[in-house]
Amino acid sequence: MKRFIILTIEIIICFLLQTTVFQWFSLAHVVPNLLLVVTVSSAFMHGQKEGLLVGFFSGLLVDFCFGNVIGMYAFIYMFVGYINGYSNKIFDMDDMTVPIILIGVSEFIYFFLYYILEFLLRGKLNIFFYFTRIGLPEIIYTVFISIFLYKLLLYINEHMIHIEEEEVY
Repeated sequence: MKRFIILTIEIIICFLLQTTVFQWFSLAHVVPNLLLVVTVSSAFMHGQKEGLLVGFFSGLLVDFCFGNVIGMYAFIYMFVGYINGYSNKIFDMDDMTVPIILIGVSEFIYFFLYYILEFLLRGKLNIFFYFTRIGLPEIIYTVFISIFLYKLLLYINEHMIHIEEEEVY
């Protein structure tokens, strides 16, 4: 139950930061996708089920506030969270390079799925224009911010594991 509350607080704080504070620090008219960082980090640390759930609630929050169609962002974040959950059993959580690479790849997958669902289906076919103007700057900015945010999320996760172990004994 404590993990659920902490994850809910993480999602809400990252959503608020992404939609308010980072709007002031936008580079090339893009802001980092903090909810994607939380989704990938949760999936990397705890597996597919938690990545799927965190992705669903993160995407649903974005859908309710900014989406034209309810469920589009939820689907994208769920897909990204579930796919990244496979890395939970393969890699060590303390390694910083793997989650940063996963976040970069996930941001590309997010951009590509968003392009297909939002632009391609409306007949806008110039993917290279959208990638150079929106996708690439957002990938770079998100990866840069994720270096710091992942360390914070890892610290919170280790602290929660320590608390859970103390409760068992």
